[in-house]
Amino acid sequence: MSAQRLVVFDCDGTLVDSQFVIAESMRRAFEAHGLEPLPREAVRRVVGLPLEQSIAWLLPDMTAQDHQAIARSFRDTFFDLHHDPSCEEPLFDGARACLETLEAEGYLMAVATGKSRRGLRRILENHGLSHFFQSLKTAEDGPGKPDPQILKDIMAECGAGPQDTAVVGDTTFDIMMAGNAGAFGIGVEWGYHQPEELLAAGAKEVVARFDDLPPLCREILPL
Repeated sequence: MSAQRLVVFDCDGTLVDSQFVIAESMRRAFEAHGLEPLPREAVRRVVGLPLEQSIAWLLPDMTAQDHQAIARSFRDTFFDLHHDPSCEEPLFDGARACLETLEAEGYLMAVATGKSRRGLRRILENHGLSHFFQSLKTAEDGPGKPDPQILKDIMAECGAGPQDTAVVGDTTFDIMMAGNAGAFGIGVEWGYHQPEELLAAGAKEVVARFDDLPPLCREILPL
């Protein structure tokens, strides 16, 4: 029996365009604690890390207790925004068709994200994507990216080895996690980090659109 072939997706910036909600939640959280909001580009740079870790990155001179308090404010705002009918986190163009193609061709799929489990499940359910994925790992399941533990756990659950696994993500954290686990890293152009950064972090290739992903998976993970 041939080994399973596994494609592991990041969520924010890879499957869904969540930058408005994340940036606005961070802005309001900073203001709630009397802090000057940072430029949106600075916030974009830390998307993909666990929340407390991303805030520590943005505010290195503050205490861990401060980071936790700001994280709580972020989560409260994030929750409120998701009850605003005008707030959307749309799928990127071609995402659903790509997942359908990979599923039809026999690839297993999973998600590894720095989001909370509740947040990930809400997005997948809202877009009707839950059935595509055999494993979901979040910030609650282990160390954050680029630590490889959640990816190793996914591979173990799915019965796939590192040489049979590709990670698709938009940040260097995703690509480094893949490399740290011995898996292939595939970058996407439409997310939070630039293509040249993804390649420098070890991406085998950076795709410009979702349509490019299934042919690349056939090349590097032949069934």
